[in-house]
Amino acid sequence: MKISASQVNDLRKQTGAGMMDCKNALVESNGNFENAIDILRKKGQKVAAKRADRDASEGCVLSLTNDSNTKAFTLSLNCETDFVAKNENFINLTKSILDKTVKNSPKNLNELLNIQIDGLTLNEKLTEQTGVIGEKIEVGDFKFLEANYVSSYIHPGNRLATIVGFNILPSNPEIVGKDIAMQVAAMNPLSVDKEGIDKTIISRELEIAKDQIRQEGKPENMIDKIANGKLNKFYKENSLLSQSFIKDNKISVLKYLESIDKNLIVTSFHRVSLS
Repeated sequence: MKISASQVNDLRKQTGAGMMDCKNALVESNGNFENAIDILRKKGQKVAAKRADRDASEGCVLSLTNDSNTKAFTLSLNCETDFVAKNENFINLTKSILDKTVKNSPKNLNELLNIQIDGLTLNEKLTEQTGVIGEKIEVGDFKFLEANYVSSYIHPGNRLATIVGFNILPSNPEIVGKDIAMQVAAMNPLSVDKEGIDKTIISRELEIAKDQIRQEGKPENMIDKIANGKLNKFYKENSLLSQSFIKDNKISVLKYLESIDKNLIVTSFHRVSLS
């Protein structure tokens, strides 16, 4: 059966598969478009199965908010090589997934993998694209937050993105939102304030500090006091509000927020990056 160039092109637009793969699928299906799609999907499943044990440590990390700036999402779509990660088609795939994510508002990874894209679940779409691209494709990380005002930031290179929530709409929201989102990107805080840091992390830091102090030969009766001093420094470096503000290290992030509005606080944030 003769397959026309327009048939091949239509299938390519629908699936993103290569021209020869599309032509072969149409030949195999005797020109039946839906059957050709199924053939390409099955090919994707085979490729995905073969590459299941591969390490997908490269990728594209993006973030996006809804139009009302009340919901924010950040997504890492992972692949095997930097070559694929920087490819325009792969970046556009990540953007299209994120656009659908904003429209569907999934709150966790399971909900995300079940959103519909081109008549497929995202999970099925990723299997299909594994066949098209020839590399393992998977969601490496996904975060969602909701607040009275949210902001997002994508670091140049698409390897790091952040989202931040605020309790109220700040004055100059785009500037303030970006400032804090960039702060999270640059300084990688563990929590909004010291109360939010996991107690196991605090205990570990305290024990490390005490061990270091003992090795320095300090008197035993001074160890707790010195260790607590080191712990306070740890809080300052790792809780967002206590960190030095990246645009003016003479003030803390808390002081910066208070200079905008004394009632303005950060409710939560997420930072997603490729390791």
